[in-house]
Amino acid sequence: MPVGLTAPATHALHAVPGVRLGIAQAGIRKQGRKDLLVLALDEGATVAGVFTRNRFCAAPVLVCREHLQGAPVRALVVNTGNANAGTGARGMEDARTTCAELARLMGIRAEQVLPFSTGVIMEPLPVARLLAGLPACLADLREDNWLSAAQAIMTTDTLPKATSRQIHLDGRRVTVTGMSKGAGMIHPNMATMLGFIATDAAVDSTVLQAMLGFAAERSFNAITIDGDTSTNDSLMLIASGAARNTPVLDMQAEGGRALLDAVTQVATELAQAIVRDGEGATKFISIRIEAGRSREECRRIAFAIAHSPLVKTAFFASDPNLGRILAAIGYAGVDDLDVSRVDLFLDEVKVVTGGGRDAAYEEAQGQRVMQRSEITVRVVLGRGDESATVWTCDLSHDYVTINAEYRT
Repeated sequence: MPVGLTAPATHALHAVPGVRLGIAQAGIRKQGRKDLLVLALDEGATVAGVFTRNRFCAAPVLVCREHLQGAPVRALVVNTGNANAGTGARGMEDARTTCAELARLMGIRAEQVLPFSTGVIMEPLPVARLLAGLPACLADLREDNWLSAAQAIMTTDTLPKATSRQIHLDGRRVTVTGMSKGAGMIHPNMATMLGFIATDAAVDSTVLQAMLGFAAERSFNAITIDGDTSTNDSLMLIASGAARNTPVLDMQAEGGRALLDAVTQVATELAQAIVRDGEGATKFISIRIEAGRSREECRRIAFAIAHSPLVKTAFFASDPNLGRILAAIGYAGVDDLDVSRVDLFLDEVKVVTGGGRDAAYEEAQGQRVMQRSEITVRVVLGRGDESATVWTCDLSHDYVTINAEYRT
């Protein structure tokens, strides 16, 4: 079961004027499930994207990058059940064919369509079934279709993931709504995780890309489930401009900062939802590293802890074998770290002072905290003013079962 996560209510997901969503059951991998999505954008929308850095990136990722450099984007098409990755020249042809057919149906150009896929790697995309499902997606296009859209991009997710925020710019109400999918093969390095965030604000395209990069670094690039970076990771930010605010030209100005905060909040909630729904997860773990010399070294230590199978299995077992955390800190690659200045907290319990077991710490305290479903590990390095937080989950028997049976 997901940790502290429930499916979003339809009424809590605000429509984004200028963005319509339509879904279909195309039978791409399994019959009788939503597995195809089209997002149609009004003319004048701007789109930014960040993608996986996996060198075996999927065909749709390559096509997306190419199309983003060309004509204004008018549509996105997303299929689940098949990643169209590791599929060579045929995969590229299938991605391009998908764009061409949706463009024909919508009366736009193929390069104005961005394709996305998620699912099993190294299997040919059943492109005929995908193309056959596109008319149903177009017939279903609605601005208030976010919940169905979130369901249509799920793979091993147990719940759809979507959220909304509303702010005011220039006295106009502006909406930010997003959705994501992912539960395994999660260690985004962007720049099987997909994220789509849309706003009706008018935003300069260069600013929109910078805004997405900032938000991604503090959300989707701050989560890990199993340390595996997918071939298909993609995160998109759409600005339709339908709110008709004065265009945001600087994300550090007052209006730009407000929108940046809203986008980052939505991205963070979506990213955390992926961890909460991690395959087999029973615990949601925040790892905060403080008093570091640089943000990068704080992130390096946080991910060393978050990736450790020994740490993750200890959390699953509710076993306060906290020396495993110290070991991860020590091998994180901060070569000049003075361990005699390191303090470690498990929620409110101080476990380590000055690099050694705190004199007042008793294992029963650690045992009590480890039995909680949400836990914060806080490491104070004692060497600067920088900090970073990443989110992860435990590693359970069910994670092995889910992935062993993924293709059956």
